[in-house]
Amino acid sequence: MRTKQRYQIAVSGAARGPSVELAKNLSAQVAREIVHRGHLVLTGATKGLPYYAAKAAKQASGTDIASIGFSPAASRLAHVKKYRLPLDSFDTILYTGFEYTGRNLLLIRSSDAVVMVGGRIGTLNELTIAIEERKPIGVLLGSGGMTVEVEWVLKAAKRARTGIIFGHDPSQLVDDLIDLIESKNSKLPDLTTEL
Repeated sequence: MRTKQRYQIAVSGAARGPSVELAKNLSAQVAREIVHRGHLVLTGATKGLPYYAAKAAKQASGTDIASIGFSPAASRLAHVKKYRLPLDSFDTILYTGFEYTGRNLLLIRSSDAVVMVGGRIGTLNELTIAIEERKPIGVLLGSGGMTVEVEWVLKAAKRARTGIIFGHDPSQLVDDLIDLIESKNSKLPDLTTEL
């Protein structure tokens, strides 16, 4: 018997700054859309937009695991004391011990796709990792921050929009992103065996 694949979709966005207030409801809506389709929300286990996404995912999931955070800290104690990051909205947190840039790499590599909401330099870092890793990317337009710079970044880097979806509607963006994941996965060999 085959079960439906649960995709791991990262929600990337600013921990602080103007795009947090602008896009906090959009970030939460993206997370709810991901969870309502039966998938997992991954974040950088931080404040701001990733926090709103994790909180919404946890609330939308009921008792299922839906929110996984990737911390820059090496332990729960360091997560709270050194980095001053929250614990309450995550079903589980992976303590990477790799600071922010290493955490970003592990977060994106562990994801099937990335949704970019608002953002600052860390979000830009996650975007460039996702581009290099050829991850499907959804850019939520109207969420401010780095999302308004993506076209310029692609042009400056001489990169095509291949694998990158732009949209204003969180529900449609998540649907389109899942379609892109499934299209990409359909090209993979089926290595499952019947038991």
